[in-house]
Amino acid sequence: MTPYARRGVHGQTVETLARRVLSGEIPEGATLDLVSLQGELDVSLTALRESLKVLAAKGMVDARQKRGTFVRPRSDWNLLDADVLRWQFAGSTGTGTDLALLRNLGEVRGIIEPAAVRLAAERRTGADLDALEAALTAMGEEEGGAAHAVEADLAFHRALLAATHNELLERMEMVIESGLAHRDEIVHSSLHGEDPVPSHRAVLDAVRDQDPETAERAMRALLAQAVRDLDRVHGSESDTGPATTGDTHNGSSAQ
Repeated sequence: MTPYARRGVHGQTVETLARRVLSGEIPEGATLDLVSLQGELDVSLTALRESLKVLAAKGMVDARQKRGTFVRPRSDWNLLDADVLRWQFAGSTGTGTDLALLRNLGEVRGIIEPAAVRLAAERRTGADLDALEAALTAMGEEEGGAAHAVEADLAFHRALLAATHNELLERMEMVIESGLAHRDEIVHSSLHGEDPVPSHRAVLDAVRDQDPETAERAMRALLAQAVRDLDRVHGSESDTGPATTGDTHNGSSAQ
C-alpha cells in the first residue's frame, strides 16, 4: 500500500492531519478550525475537506451541523486499519510507545497466526508451497540488506495467510504487516537477533507435511523467538506477556 504522503498534496495533507490526531496534538473532542488549517497547510478548502473525508472513513473525525468537524473518541477509531497503524508507528515519540503497540499487535498475531497455519497445513497447494519456499530462500540471502530481509519476511507471512484460502484471513496481512515491518526496522538496528531461517523452515516443513498440530507448535515457537529478539533490543529478556510481532534476520529481524 502506497503511503498517502507519496500521493501528492492530498496525501500529504491526510498524513499530516492523521499524525496530529493520533499523537494527541489535536485531541479527542477538539473542533477543527478549517480556515486556520487551510492557511497553515497551504491547501485549498476542497483539498482539506477531501483529506478529512479519508479520516472520517477511518472513524477518526466527524462533522455535525452547528458543531463543525471534530475529532471522535479513540474508541471509535479503526485502529486495525493499516494506515492508522502505520501512522501510529510513524508518529511515535519513544520506544515505550512503540513497544506497547508492538506488544498489542503481537497478541493479535498470537491469536491469528497459529490458527491460520493449521488451515494452511490442511489446504496448501503446490503454488502455496512454492511461494513459501521462495520467501524463505530470500530470507536467507544476506546481500540484499535490511530492506530485502524485511520484504522476504513479509512475503513469507503473506504466503502463509494466502495458503489458508480464506479471504478474510488473507486480509489480515494488512494488520500483521504494519507491526512486522516496524518491528523489523527496530531489530535490524541491533546485532543480537537470532537467525530467523530455522524457525520459519520448521513452519514450512510442517505445512508441507500437512501436519496442523506441528505447524501450530512451530508458529508459536517462531512468535516466541520474535519476543526474545525484541526484548534483546530493548535490553531485557521478556517475562511480561504474550508473543509480540515481527521477525529477525541474521542478528537483524524476521519472525
